[in-house]
Amino acid sequence: MSQPEGSRDRIYSAAVSDRGLSEKRPINEDSYLSDPERTIFAVADGVGGAEAGEVASRTAIEVLDEAFRYQNDGADIEDLMELAIQRANASIHRMAHEHARFSMMATTIVALHLRGNVATIGHVGDSRLYRLTPDGGLVRETEDHSIVEEEVRAGRMTPEQAAHHPSKNVISRALGAEEGVEVDMKTIEVESGTSFILCSDGITRHISDSEIRALLLQHNDLESVCQEFKARCYERGADDNLTAVVVRVGEPSPASREAQEGQRTLSLEHPSPAQASQADAGVFTGNYDLTEDALAQSLPKSQPVVVIPNRSSDSRGTQATGSSSSRFLIFLLFVVAVAGAFYGGHRYRGTLPFGLDRNDSSSPAASPAATPDAAGSGFETARRDVDRDPAAWLVNDLPKELQQQHVATALDSRQPTFLYLYGRALLLTGKNEEAGRALEQAIVRADQAPSAENTSVRRDASLCLAAIALKSGKEGPKALAHYDEMMPKPAATVNGK
Repeated sequence: MSQPEGSRDRIYSAAVSDRGLSEKRPINEDSYLSDPERTIFAVADGVGGAEAGEVASRTAIEVLDEAFRYQNDGADIEDLMELAIQRANASIHRMAHEHARFSMMATTIVALHLRGNVATIGHVGDSRLYRLTPDGGLVRETEDHSIVEEEVRAGRMTPEQAAHHPSKNVISRALGAEEGVEVDMKTIEVESGTSFILCSDGITRHISDSEIRALLLQHNDLESVCQEFKARCYERGADDNLTAVVVRVGEPSPASREAQEGQRTLSLEHPSPAQASQADAGVFTGNYDLTEDALAQSLPKSQPVVVIPNRSSDSRGTQATGSSSSRFLIFLLFVVAVAGAFYGGHRYRGTLPFGLDRNDSSSPAASPAATPDAAGSGFETARRDVDRDPAAWLVNDLPKELQQQHVATALDSRQPTFLYLYGRALLLTGKNEEAGRALEQAIVRADQAPSAENTSVRRDASLCLAAIALKSGKEGPKALAHYDEMMPKPAATVNGK
């Protein structure tokens, strides 16, 4: 492998792309670019149906590849990448308008270019880029463009709420959805020994941030990392296309190798699908890695950590384990004590990494819109009961609620929370039209009786309406316009006051 111009370090890379196990996805709609010679890498996740999604993602990758294949010496890489992504957006949008079978197509993209000690990153959508620093810290360099994560960033929703929300897979930005698109661009300095992973959400919905870090530390061979990604996704259902490109600049640093040895020594086997389900319920099964940073995340905290990507170029992730033997000995005793407590039946409460189907559980962080839920009761508890088994809720709990409220049908209720829960249960069981009516009624009732809880009800009901728009065939960002049309407006807005 040749050494790229302007770089003192050799660039290593490996990739995996697979359609997954879902029968609903007969072909792989993901595409990727991995070119260590020209130091350009990218992942694109197409949406809009089998052929359309594949065409959209492949078009994005081909346009980006062509731009860097014929770049001029000394070109501004950030401008070049942004213009290439904008051109890909225009091409996909044009095809979607000219050909009926492509009318719903769009794609995410995340791209990385390396030149010397500078990395240029561009992205649109919810495909991600992570950076593993030479000292073993993991930094997420991209922010998902999805409606629920935008709610999290605005403080109107907790990561736990986002993880289980029916609209969690509705992206708010994608290539081809609109005539123009805003591309998130950034440049960062890169040290020798740094690793990157670019991946579609088919990876991150099954593998948590802490696991990604552990795998990068455990394996020098990047091909092994990729195969382990695929194996874990398959163990956990692989219900989406999965793609990852792993890149390393130079050789692993001594600090990274030391962290790697500690990771190998202290990590246990990764969880089986059944054990992963137990983890979702908040029960420690004994199969999570017991590295120092993982333990720190696992212990209960008075202020839960919310993992929001840091956009500063000089930020570092969690630090690796220390090198001194005395510190290691103390840490080892700490590991044994905590592991014993966990095996004794302690509840697992830790950081909730971002992802569509998380494998970890989290303590909900209080937000202005969710203050009544901070104690884990009331609205939040009721919502979790619905999510646990929506069909059973409709059969068992719904009649009791109707009897208590002395109403003949659910839509006769004047309680916003009940109407929202009813609509949510219908949505989760596939009754979209009925769900829409209940959610709209919940918003109307919430507007009539303003309160902190009703603010949460209105917000969540509005997002559920976006999910209905998505399920009705208006996929991805195109669902948002339909969502705005469906969502009832507050009385003050309607009256112009």
